[in-house]
Amino acid sequence: MPPFDVVVIGLGVVGSAALAELSLRGLRVLGLDRHRPGHDLGSSHGESRIIRLGYFEHPSYVPLLRRTYDLWRALETATDTQLLHITGIAEIGRPDGEVVSGTLAASRQHGLAHEILSAAEAMRRFPAFRLPDDFVCVFQPDGGFVAADRALQALLAQAGRHGATIRTGVTVETVTPDGHGVRVRTAAGDIEARAAIIAAGPWMDRLVPGLPLRVTRQVVTWFAPREPALFEPARFPVFLLESAHGAHYGFPLSAAGTVKIARHHHLDQTVDPDRVDRAFSPADEAAIRPAIAAYIPAADGPPAATETCLYTVTPDRHFIVDRLPHAPQIVVASPCSGHGFKFAPVLGEALADLATGGETSHDLGRFKLSRFR
Repeated sequence: MPPFDVVVIGLGVVGSAALAELSLRGLRVLGLDRHRPGHDLGSSHGESRIIRLGYFEHPSYVPLLRRTYDLWRALETATDTQLLHITGIAEIGRPDGEVVSGTLAASRQHGLAHEILSAAEAMRRFPAFRLPDDFVCVFQPDGGFVAADRALQALLAQAGRHGATIRTGVTVETVTPDGHGVRVRTAAGDIEARAAIIAAGPWMDRLVPGLPLRVTRQVVTWFAPREPALFEPARFPVFLLESAHGAHYGFPLSAAGTVKIARHHHLDQTVDPDRVDRAFSPADEAAIRPAIAAYIPAADGPPAATETCLYTVTPDRHFIVDRLPHAPQIVVASPCSGHGFKFAPVLGEALADLATGGETSHDLGRFKLSRFR
């Protein structure tokens, strides 16, 4: 008998969620990562990630989101740690834009609470914004953010408490079928298990060549606002704003007195995850600054801090969560394209299902590998 039921490769937020779920089910599970979890080289670090119910990307995400809200709250209770911060979310742009029209489609299909505000109404409620007359705002009261670093640590702590083995500083070289199980080759020796979950983030192609993924460089900036009072959570929710300058997102005033704002997909630069330029350049600032100057002028102060992270992107910007056709005991998970973090707990459930039983009750049809054939 192999020493482990499942080995999880990659302990970013999704791998950690799968590890925690498997351990809660009483399975013999091993988690491996070449870095120390919480490192700043991938996609799971940082202070915050947006969470929202009305999902402009596609209405099919909403049932997963309902479940993930429940699971985040359960994790809060189990770890006595606040992870969800509900500020509401303002999604702003022209009525025919992708963000507004997509959010409304998902909200109406699933009967989600929301308001539609004119530009003038939005500016009265959220006075930091300066919006053109032809913009509208869809406000969802359930939106907010997940405390990212705390969430990752809470998942790993839960996994450890329930018996998971965690090994860091381990470089996985290959994952191959071995009879009815898998063999994981590492620099420190081979590991056998009944199944494997590969959640290696921007390093997925090192272990599963041929997946339609590319890694892009993402820059996040914290600005020192000119009028901090306008950005308190009661007056400034989490937001998404789509304009001619791109799609920008941001958060209320932090404890440090700064406002985090970034451009979704930034400059869309394809990079090698091991050779990323992490310096903040004039081109980076130029991707973010014009939208702030135009629509949030009170935040148009000097950059107080910056951070570079990575997106792993599919051609259609939906996730990959599936068993490999030629090796169904190997499950691949790339909840990616810059919007996957919030789904970690529900995907942890789904990955545990796939790795142990081959199927799940969660609707993952949009994430199957077969769509790329």
